[in-house]
Amino acid sequence: MSTTPSDPPVTTRDFLAWKKAGRKIVCVTAYDALFGRLVDEAGVDCVLVGDSVNEVLAGEPSTLSATVDQMVYHGRAARRGVHRALLVVDMPFLSYQVSREEALRSCGRVMKETGAQAVKLEGGAGMAETVRALVDIGVPVMGHVGLTPQSVHALGGYRVQGRDPDAAVRLEADAKALEAAGCFAVVLELVPALLAARISAALAIPTIGIGAGPGCDGQVLVLPDLLGLNDRFAPKFLKRYANLADDVRQAVGSFADEVRRGAYPDDDHSF
Repeated sequence: MSTTPSDPPVTTRDFLAWKKAGRKIVCVTAYDALFGRLVDEAGVDCVLVGDSVNEVLAGEPSTLSATVDQMVYHGRAARRGVHRALLVVDMPFLSYQVSREEALRSCGRVMKETGAQAVKLEGGAGMAETVRALVDIGVPVMGHVGLTPQSVHALGGYRVQGRDPDAAVRLEADAKALEAAGCFAVVLELVPALLAARISAALAIPTIGIGAGPGCDGQVLVLPDLLGLNDRFAPKFLKRYANLADDVRQAVGSFADEVRRGAYPDDDHSF
């Protein structure tokens, strides 16, 4: 599937309609105008400007040091390339947890300054009141439960969540609380496949899985992981659809060799 700028933009209502119709939702991350345009033209339904940018582009060890300014910069850049897909921006750590007022201010700023159609918040039932306050002022919210990277230290590392019965019950209750608060979708990250399928069946809103099996209503991957650019990252759930890290090294190596040999630029590439 490919798209053009004249195609109608995806909305949160489409997400709900696709859930009812059993049509899977495709989501990838993008952090700039170039890759935003390419994935949009490829026909994805949702572009997430993830705080994963802090790791995959900025080289930080986690998402925790991402800032609102950083997310605004990358959200605005991605917006210039994305015309059809729903654009969602991750809210970084401590931009929405301190108080409801600060959450409204931070999320409102991101919406105003990026042109995104929604924001994404991590957390379950404890975030329900914040989600409701945002939805009440017209900010669409995508939820995120399971492995929540901003809570990685509290969770004891990047571990599958909901394996034991009590944890599974809490996770399902968190997802239902987010739905009741007004989220239009919820990400399930590193959740056992059977539990993710059960949660997906229990919700009227779509679930977007990452490491949560095939029973979710959609899937999301981090683009540099999907493309094989981030070739040092290889979790079990990741399928690489290209190996571009090797292509980049080969292309740049060929350029360097031709420059050193005096083969580039030649007459065909000179004025």
